[in-house]
Amino acid sequence: MKNYLLFFVLFTISYSGYSSDASDSIFDKLNDALKNKQKYVLLKEERILNFKKIKSEGLSKEQEYNYNKTLYTEYQKFNSDSAILYVKKNLIIASELQNKNLSDLAELQLANLYSSSGKYRESEAILKSINKKTLAKSLLPNYYLAYREFFEHYNANSTSKIYIELIGKYRDSLLGVLNPATLNFKINQIQKNIFDKKNAVALKQLSILLKDTKEEDSQYAMITYLFGSIYESTNQLELRKKYYALSATADIKNAIKDNASLQELALVFYEIGDVDMAYKLTQSAIEDALYCNVQFRTLLMSEIYSIINTAYLEREAERKAELQLYLLFISLLSGFLIVAVIYVYRQMKKVSKIRGELFMTSQKLAELNKDITETNSQLQERNAQLSESNHIKEEYIAHFFNLCSAYITKLENYRVILNKKAALKQFDEISKMLKSTILVEKELQELYENFDVIFLNLYPTFVKDFNALLINEEQIVLKQGELLNTELRIFALIRLGITDSVKIAAFLRYSLSTIYNYRTKARNKAAVSRNDFEETVMKIGLLPLKV
Repeated sequence: MKNYLLFFVLFTISYSGYSSDASDSIFDKLNDALKNKQKYVLLKEERILNFKKIKSEGLSKEQEYNYNKTLYTEYQKFNSDSAILYVKKNLIIASELQNKNLSDLAELQLANLYSSSGKYRESEAILKSINKKTLAKSLLPNYYLAYREFFEHYNANSTSKIYIELIGKYRDSLLGVLNPATLNFKINQIQKNIFDKKNAVALKQLSILLKDTKEEDSQYAMITYLFGSIYESTNQLELRKKYYALSATADIKNAIKDNASLQELALVFYEIGDVDMAYKLTQSAIEDALYCNVQFRTLLMSEIYSIINTAYLEREAERKAELQLYLLFISLLSGFLIVAVIYVYRQMKKVSKIRGELFMTSQKLAELNKDITETNSQLQERNAQLSESNHIKEEYIAHFFNLCSAYITKLENYRVILNKKAALKQFDEISKMLKSTILVEKELQELYENFDVIFLNLYPTFVKDFNALLINEEQIVLKQGELLNTELRIFALIRLGITDSVKIAAFLRYSLSTIYNYRTKARNKAAVSRNDFEETVMKIGLLPLKV
């Protein structure tokens, strides 16, 4: 029943939502973290430096003690030598204050730092000098933690059942004094369950913690590391690799130099045959251990490094042999290539000569094509003009007949009116009608309006295109309800092919000089060449305008 429960918990917790894509993403993040490792170190150093800058001159001894304790916390897993420096400063301050609790706390911190940096005798001497009976109750967790970690560090030199039992004993003591609601208690409880091989219980507890922990949290690396430890004991390689990778990534991003994840992950990659990655991770782990001066980590890594380095050197030797073989093949291929290049060079000279002859021929063909293209363009333009002329003629013939019919009807109506007035002997009325110009003006106005409508039906964009030929500040703005003004009618007639100013003047009932003035002013306002202005106007609606 226990085995079934363990399998069920492992399967449910580990494989829900787990995919190869997620795994790829995890290792992409790890590689990115390794690549930017120095950046995270610099950020950590910058944060510490900024904290150091805020120290004021007027701090009390208690405040300076707390200031140093903060720096100890920052350096503890980053640089043990610097952490030792600030703990020693606190020992002096505690002595000056004659405060036993502060002194005991600093002693316990120093003992922990000494054991991690390989100074076991000094660490043991400090721990033995501390009387547990006189120790403040609040310092008991620090006391049991210092002893537990002392034996963990010392056990790295010589694995002994006695030390393992002592580690378990002090862990139990630590659990007895920690607040069960704290994260520190929960993690120690999980470590105890793992030690007691209660993996199913430990996995359940870890899963609850992981849900409430973000990747940037300081305990995230420890939680994922413990996951990896369980999967290592249950021989689940992929999950072990995944969680050690998560833990290692978190440690790198938080600039934690005293870490175990990298060395464990290096062993995983070594087991699956990825010697390059194993070597890369081992190098990184050794760099961290040396940087932080964590002696027991360096000792553990030296054993792993010798194994992985041997495998890496063997792999490099194989690659070197392969490279030499490839160089031999490349040398032979280079010889063939030189011969081929000489042959190709000779052929290219022949081809170059033929190309020269073809180039001359193609130039002649290009010139002929150009002439043909120009001729075709001219023909197309003429055809377009003829087509347009035919269209204009057809439109105007139809409108001409309509206008003639309308004017005949109007003349007949006018004759009838005059005849009636003559019959009634209303000679004064007849005289007034004959002398009045209202009818003529009205007819002229109607004529121009008809002209405007007919012309704009033929060339709907004439006003816009005409304005495009003028400079911006001289463009024509029509009044409300106006289709064309006098100036536009003059150039509308020119667009229709009526270029004679005498005919234009007769049609518009203006003097010849007025027409000349309008045409001259328009040319002066032109944005195109003045000499080509009217010729360009005649192409409106036929070809695209070039302004």
